[in-house]
Amino acid sequence: MTAAISRPAALRVAILVGSTREGRFAPVVTRWIKGHLDQRDDMDVDVIDLAETPLPTVLPAFGAPPAPATAEALALVSPRLAAADAFVFITPEYNHSYPASLKNAIDWHNEQWHAKPIGFVSYGGLSGGLRAVEHLRVVMAELNATTIRNTVSLHNAWGSFDEQHGITEPASDAAVKTMLDQLAWWALALREARSARPYAA
Repeated sequence: MTAAISRPAALRVAILVGSTREGRFAPVVTRWIKGHLDQRDDMDVDVIDLAETPLPTVLPAFGAPPAPATAEALALVSPRLAAADAFVFITPEYNHSYPASLKNAIDWHNEQWHAKPIGFVSYGGLSGGLRAVEHLRVVMAELNATTIRNTVSLHNAWGSFDEQHGITEPASDAAVKTMLDQLAWWALALREARSARPYAA
């Protein structure tokens, strides 16, 4: 008689929404991606929208603790990043790169990113936000994170959804599944590795 194989606990995936611009398109993209994650039984999702949880833009002196008000703002974000097994970054492309709000959130943290995978969902005009993603890959490598090769890129994103905010291109849904499957593989592998031996940056 074979022993039952225990199923791993669901992976905790934090969606980090980078856009903070008024009239932004990010909520439409976020709802779409969250819908895909909600359909999976191997992932639990936490949406961290930087427009709703803004962080200060002035960092303390190196090695100094943050001011009390800053610590309160970080408390709304930092524990959620630390608890995540993996991340999905949703980013527009501003001036061939990603938003300052996203860089600010990245820079406020360090070990929260270590040995964890990141999948990217970008949107924009003709480029689909791909230049923002390429910049993010370099930054996250410096922070000991692993970025997923396959991305989801929405070109001319404003015309990619119908009036009910459903995607009009089936290939985009397929791209999300591929990215999330890869994210799940890396998230489980790295979670098990961190559990067996703490990561040393």
